[in-house]
Amino acid sequence: MMQLNVWGGAGEHGRSCYWIGNEQTSILLDCGVKREGFGEYPLIDPTKVAELDAVFLSHAHEDHSIAIPSLYKLGYSGKVYTTRLTAQQLPGYYAAWEKHVKLQGGELPYDEADIARVQYVFIEDMAPPQQWIELSPTLSICWGRSGHMLGSIWMLLEIDGKRLFFSGDYSEDSLLLGTDLPKDIINGGIPVDVAIIDAAYSTDTEYQNEKLEKLFTTAEEILNEGGQLLLPVPVCGRGQDLLLLMRQRFPETPIRAEYELIQAMELMLQHADWLKPGMEHILTEALNNESFELIHNEDQRKRLFHEDMTNSRAAIWFTSDGMMQSPKSQWYYEQFRTNMTNGILLTGHVAMGTRAQRLLAMSDEERGCQLRMVRYKIHQGLPDVRKMTQSLNSKYKLLVHAPKKETDALLKQLASEGIEHLLSLQPGDTVNF
Repeated sequence: MMQLNVWGGAGEHGRSCYWIGNEQTSILLDCGVKREGFGEYPLIDPTKVAELDAVFLSHAHEDHSIAIPSLYKLGYSGKVYTTRLTAQQLPGYYAAWEKHVKLQGGELPYDEADIARVQYVFIEDMAPPQQWIELSPTLSICWGRSGHMLGSIWMLLEIDGKRLFFSGDYSEDSLLLGTDLPKDIINGGIPVDVAIIDAAYSTDTEYQNEKLEKLFTTAEEILNEGGQLLLPVPVCGRGQDLLLLMRQRFPETPIRAEYELIQAMELMLQHADWLKPGMEHILTEALNNESFELIHNEDQRKRLFHEDMTNSRAAIWFTSDGMMQSPKSQWYYEQFRTNMTNGILLTGHVAMGTRAQRLLAMSDEERGCQLRMVRYKIHQGLPDVRKMTQSLNSKYKLLVHAPKKETDALLKQLASEGIEHLLSLQPGDTVNF
């Protein structure tokens, strides 16, 4: 008998963390944080941590990675299996999270020594995508690109005779990033005991092209009025897609981008095997033609914004903070709120208690500028979850990454279509298999 304990991530958006094991062996999938208050961490059972045989990390985003040093604080001394690209990005995420927590007046549950103790094993150095790797006589893994961000992966594991599929954050809708379908288990492949499936967009039925048309229409309304348009985005992920898409749709409009977003684009180009066919050329062309004006410092940011406003020149701005929590994002908001023609366009998840959430709850008049939400797909919605659940022969299919109420609604819809073995759980729940 094997057990899956939800330490976080099911029935909520954030702190992805799943313990799988029995009396002989155990592993952990992800260990992230939820960006609410000082941070909500997984419901880690300290008695289980030191006995873990391995920890697997799907990607670098904070809601999957930030609590990993806590495991070492609690006595874990083993390896974290992930991609080299994920490990390279993590120092920036750890530093950004520490800064955020301190700005909120909180404290981290670990220290720099715990971060230094993390031991990474780079899974792509062990085997290419879709190829099995034997880590021990009772533990094997197969992996593939998940299309969510640079370095993000899904995992198929065999642990003590049981098979588990973990989609990680999965999307086939990225402009730039490629995916590898888990060919061993889809469309009548080998059966799986448990599948943990990204269902972050729950019952959302819109396809990416529909969302893009809404996004472009919203942007046009602001720019046609001569307003400044701000897109707050994560450092790595949808931001690079949106930079290229905005450049394509608005070729005559200046696009200003914080330097770290372009650095992430350059990193993508250095690792072209993570891209879709043809995207290496598009990235090269965009970077070589200096399509974006890079913002390197505060003085440059202030100067360009003053020039745009003085000359009534519409421009598109990208800053690297999707939930607008940073001092830099606060500066942008203070400038934008001085003119109702200016607009902020949110394109992803907004956590409770963040500045983006508070601004979204205001009227335009209260806020001082326009603010709109148009999601750009980097997770799975109803059509995607339907496709994945139908293709898997799995005893249990756990839908994760969305609030419990939304997940329940998704489960109800899929069950009405005849899809079986679905689960909607929440932190603290257990599945025996």
